Amino acid sequence: MKRALVVVTPGNRGRRLLREAGAYAEGTDTELVLLTVVPEEEFEEKRRAVAEIGSSDAVYTLEQAEESAEREATTVADDALAGLDVSYHAVGTIGREADAILDVADSEDAEHVFLGSRRRSPAGKALFGDVAQTVLLEFDGPVTLLMGEDVDETPGTDAVA
Repeated sequence: MKRALVVVTPGNRGRRLLREAGAYAEGTDTELVLLTVVPEEEFEEKRRAVAEIGSSDAVYTLEQAEESAEREATTVADDALAGLDVSYHAVGTIGREADAILDVADSEDAEHVFLGSRRRSPAGKALFGDVAQTVLLEFDGPVTLLMGEDVDETPGTDAVA
């Protein structure tokens, strides 16, 4: 069976991306791997917040963060993929997004990657890097990008490339 990796993000664009990937998967008998990446800074911030609670057993572990990310991806997918005959499982990881996407795509033998990307100016890409650009350049297979902002639910406002 073929596999496709879907980078799951909260919000409307994330749900639209899942629906696009689900339609693709249903039509091509492809299993979806749902990936949620928690940035290291966000993980460390939550770890510190839990530690500040003051209890000696108050620890937020890497495993807890990954399990939480997997639950989040599954919850979004259960809603977005309802009514589609698609097989999927979730993976949660901590780290730099582009590296995590490429690592999980490799470890899961994904043949296709679906990911959302915000519209950014060329200067913004040069200064801050661009996850989509890195994945497009380094993934050895097709990459489907859903471009746009996450504020508009009007059909046809995003482009799938």
